[in-house]
Amino acid sequence: MIRLTNFSIDAPRWDQNTFVGRLKHFFNITDPRTVLVSEHELDRAKALVESCRAGLVPPGTSQEQLFYAKKLYDSAFHPDSGEKMNLIGRMSFQVPGGMAITGFMLQFYRSVPAVVFWQWVNQSFNALVNYTNRNAACPISLTQIGVAYVSATSTALVTAVGLNLYTKRAPPLVARWVPFAAVAAANCVNIPMMRQQELINGIMVTDEKDRELGYSRVAAAKGITQVVVSRIVMAAPGMVLLPILMERLEKLSFMKRIQVLHAPLQVMLAGGFLLFMVPVACSLFPQRCSLALSSLEPELRACIQATHGDCVPYVYFNKGL
Repeated sequence: MIRLTNFSIDAPRWDQNTFVGRLKHFFNITDPRTVLVSEHELDRAKALVESCRAGLVPPGTSQEQLFYAKKLYDSAFHPDSGEKMNLIGRMSFQVPGGMAITGFMLQFYRSVPAVVFWQWVNQSFNALVNYTNRNAACPISLTQIGVAYVSATSTALVTAVGLNLYTKRAPPLVARWVPFAAVAAANCVNIPMMRQQELINGIMVTDEKDRELGYSRVAAAKGITQVVVSRIVMAAPGMVLLPILMERLEKLSFMKRIQVLHAPLQVMLAGGFLLFMVPVACSLFPQRCSLALSSLEPELRACIQATHGDCVPYVYFNKGL
C-alpha cells in the first residue's frame, strides 16, 4: 500500500451546489450498466474506497480507477449505513425496472384487471425503492412497512380504477393519463408512509463539519417533500408525453398492422425517457439538504444555540432519494 496525499475520495467531482454539477453526479451513479457489475467487483470497489479513506491505496492505482470505484460504491451502497443495497431498490435499476413497468401500465390501461395488476406491481416496486433509499438512521418496523405498502397500493388502485371508470366516456387520450394520476397520488402516500419514523422522531441534522446536533422533524418533512416532488417529476415526461405520442402513432396504418409490438415499443420509449429523467429528477434538490437554524423546532434551535452560540446558521441532513 502507498499513502495518498491531497486527495479525498468523498470530495464531490462536481459542484453539488449547482443543478449541472448534481446532474453530472447522478448521471454517473444512476448509470444502468452498473447493475450488471458482479457482487465481487462491488465488494472490491468498496474495499478500495475504504482504504482510500484511510489514506492508503494499492501501488499503481490511478485516479480514474479510484473514481470508478467510487462510482460503483455510490451506486450500490447506502450513503448513511454503507450497507449494500438490494439490486431492485438501487437508483441505477430505475431505468431497466421502471421502463418495463411504465411501458406496460401505459399499454394495458383499458381493462380494470390489467390496471389493478400493473398498479400493484408498480407500487411493490416503488415500496422497495423507497425503503432502500430511506434515511437509514431512522429504523422502520415490519408492521410500519406493511402499513405503508398497503396504504400506497390502496391509494393507487382506488385512484386508477376510479378514474378508469370515470373516463370511459372521455377522449381516449384522457384515459391514457390515468396511470400517471395514480402514480402521482400513490407517491404522495407511499414515500411519507415508508419514512414515517423520520416524521415522527425526526432525522439527524449536523453542522457543516458533520458534527451531530440533534433530530429534527422539520428537516424530515422538507427532505421527504423534495423526494416526493422528484419522484413525480421523474415519471411525468414519460407518462404524460408518451401517451400523446402513442395516440398519434397508433392511427398510422403500419402501426395498426403490428399491434403485437405496441407494448415492447412503449417499454423502449419509456426507457428512453427514464434514462434522462432519473438523473434529472434526482438532481432537482441537493442530496445533502440544508435548513436555516431559524426554521428548526424551537426546542432544538434553543439547544443548538445554547451549545454553539451563533456559529451554526444552517444545519445539514441527507434527504434520501
